[in-house]
Amino acid sequence: SADGARNLSLDSIPMGLPMSDPAAWTTAMNNLGMAPMGMTGQPLLPDFDPALGMMTGIPPINPMMPGLGIVPPPIPPDMPAVKEIIHCKSCTLFPPNPHLPPPATRERPPGCKTVFVGGLPENGTEQIIMEVFEQCGEVIAIRKSKKNFCHIRFAEEFMVDKALYLSGYRIRLGSSTDKKDTGRLHVDFAQARDDLYEWECKQRMLAREERHRRRLEEERFRPPSPPPVVHYSDHECSVVAEKLKDDTKFLEAIQTLLTWIERGEVNRRTANNFYSMIQSANSHIRRLVNEKAAHEKEMEEAKEKFKLALSGILVQFEQIVAVYHSASKQKAWDHFTKAQRKNISVWCKQAEEIRNIHNDELMGIRREEEMEMSDEEIEDPSEMKETEESALVSQVEALKEENDSLRWQLDAYRNEVELLKQEQGKASRDEDTTKEQQMKLLQQALQGMQKHLLKVQDEYKKREAELEKVREEKLKIETLLENLKEQESSTSRVCACSQEKECPVEKTLSNSPVKSEREVLLVGIISTFLHVHPFGASIEYICSYLQRLDSKICTAEVEVLMTRLQNTFRQELSGVGASLEKRWKFCGFDGLKMT
Repeated sequence: SADGARNLSLDSIPMGLPMSDPAAWTTAMNNLGMAPMGMTGQPLLPDFDPALGMMTGIPPINPMMPGLGIVPPPIPPDMPAVKEIIHCKSCTLFPPNPHLPPPATRERPPGCKTVFVGGLPENGTEQIIMEVFEQCGEVIAIRKSKKNFCHIRFAEEFMVDKALYLSGYRIRLGSSTDKKDTGRLHVDFAQARDDLYEWECKQRMLAREERHRRRLEEERFRPPSPPPVVHYSDHECSVVAEKLKDDTKFLEAIQTLLTWIERGEVNRRTANNFYSMIQSANSHIRRLVNEKAAHEKEMEEAKEKFKLALSGILVQFEQIVAVYHSASKQKAWDHFTKAQRKNISVWCKQAEEIRNIHNDELMGIRREEEMEMSDEEIEDPSEMKETEESALVSQVEALKEENDSLRWQLDAYRNEVELLKQEQGKASRDEDTTKEQQMKLLQQALQGMQKHLLKVQDEYKKREAELEKVREEKLKIETLLENLKEQESSTSRVCACSQEKECPVEKTLSNSPVKSEREVLLVGIISTFLHVHPFGASIEYICSYLQRLDSKICTAEVEVLMTRLQNTFRQELSGVGASLEKRWKFCGFDGLKMT
């Protein structure tokens, strides 16, 4: 940039001129508006007068030149620095054309102290290169190549900027015009491992210094460590015991007591002292509980005050909203101007919003109080098993309530839509867009509510159909039970009559229900099994038990045998609907009384 070129020119002009030819050097420095200074910072000519801008042995300079002022004026950024001819002992440097663009350079590597110099004369030596570039600063090393270029390493980074000033100069050795004695210098940044290593070392050193500085800052702002806990003694024990009784010093004393106990100071000799201190700490619990109760009481009082104040504010809001609504009626509304009506409607909306917010807040406080009261009054309910019918009835009732609430909400939305339609006719054109959006939102809400209502009604119909099915099944089961009871009573009567007619002495084996010894054994085993199961068992359960004894026993045989012995075994039905189950019970003791 122009600023960088100006800074480079200011820093890098004074070089390469011997003391025997100060005129050219001073002319170049005066053209840049600078006093002629050497590279070390000392005046090049001791008799230079900055007030006059004149030097001994130099012809008078034009008074319009900027170097004549006491304070040199700043060089504008658009004006390029004027480069002059530089004379050295063995060579001469001619400046490039000022109208040409500045020579291009690569990106500067970090910590760059090495430059690449190209375009050297073929007859150039290291002495000539040192003579040209030693004025830029201390040269550490020169690595010259056979192909007319070299690398120069300086001691500091700023010296590289001074060396870049010479880029574009034409060099001529002595007064020779031979091609091998001339060349055009090209100076650019060079990337060297030594420069990168030194730069990384410097960055690490800066990072260490930064870490050290941060550590010092943290230590400075770190809170001081707590004071050390005193060792146990009888005197210190009495002091701590007194502090435990004082509310202001309790925290310090309890920390000391905890440290003593953890250190293992408790023994047989000091056990009584420690017990008394622990007892004092226990008594502090009562003080803390009382303090908490006092704070809770203050909080309840503050809640009550807040609730009363909020209710008063709500009353005032209601009155203000009532004033706005009364002013919005046609009797008074026609007398206001359009601007006044607009202001009143805006104020009314704002007041209603604030009132609703405060009302919700008050209702939330009351709801919390009711929940707290209900939590205190709730007792553990006794576990009761509800049947499927009662569950369906409760669900149907809940669906009815939800259906009613949805209908009420639908009516409310319809009323709001009608009110919005009425207000839309009265409102101005500016509010049409907002009301149309509200209408769309309300219509969407109505559609959603209607869909939800239809879903609830379908579910309600399904639940009613299920309830009717359950009731029909229940009636069928009741009729079946009645028929079974009638059949049992008729069979018992027939058996009684047949027993009266037949003589027990004349019964033969053919008329007996048990026809073989195997059936007698089965009757005994089944009677013993059902006697162990007083609530009865299914025919499958009985057969599974008998099949363990004899795998040839079949279910039909056992069921026929048990139906023949009606005074010994009785069949009962249990369950409802799909869970209906037939169970066999042993009734031999009752049958003995009947026979």
